[in-house]
Amino acid sequence: MTTLETRSRTATASGEGAGRTREVGLGRLTWIELRKLADTRAGLWLLIVIALAAAGTVVVELVFAPDSEHTLNNFVQFALLPTSVLLPVLGILSMTGEWTQRTALTTFTLVPARGRVVVAKLAAGVLIALLATALTLGLAALGTLLAGGHDWSLGVALLGRLALGQVLSVLVGLGFGALLLNSPLAIVAYFALPTVWSILGATIRVLRPAAGWLDLNATSMPLSEASMSGGQWARLGVSAAVWVLVPVVLGTVRVLKREVA
Repeated sequence: MTTLETRSRTATASGEGAGRTREVGLGRLTWIELRKLADTRAGLWLLIVIALAAAGTVVVELVFAPDSEHTLNNFVQFALLPTSVLLPVLGILSMTGEWTQRTALTTFTLVPARGRVVVAKLAAGVLIALLATALTLGLAALGTLLAGGHDWSLGVALLGRLALGQVLSVLVGLGFGALLLNSPLAIVAYFALPTVWSILGATIRVLRPAAGWLDLNATSMPLSEASMSGGQWARLGVSAAVWVLVPVVLGTVRVLKREVA
């Protein structure tokens, strides 16, 4: 028996080395990141506010909208408005939490491959967006039922596009969080930069052609319509690449290279 084999068997028998070589699965990492969304007071209260806001919009629609607008489609789209605003903040907190809560050292010691942690955070963000859409759909169905249930029409394609809109908004927040790694700065940048760009694109004639392709707020609006043309999908893809792909890629590089104090 060689010396290497002896050491290997000794390490296996004593439990040494096994813990260091066994990687945590991506599914488990994603589940951990989902749990971490509610670990802090800010994250927990944000989740509660999102649920209450979605329920509140259904109540407002039910009480104040005319009977002709009490359709499942209207209930869903109105209830998704607050979630599309608040979910990206949750994504920002997910990315910046490791640094603002000073847990990066623990996290990256347990999972040295930082890229896997970033992927798990992105996957958790996508899942929470889909879960929020499902919750909103349930609340909207309840509102439609209470309103008399006159119009339940909501195509699968439209529902999928609405869910895509929620996913994109969360991914923008995750990208800004990874790129800036500072919660207040990322939140301000998330709300300020797209808004400023939308205003500039609408007021400055020279920028209007570019804004038609790079303004995610504008290119994502057709997602709530009955159908989308190929040109609209192309514009959405370009703007999503600018506001989602670029921040996520650059933010991932920064996470991989940043020193953990």
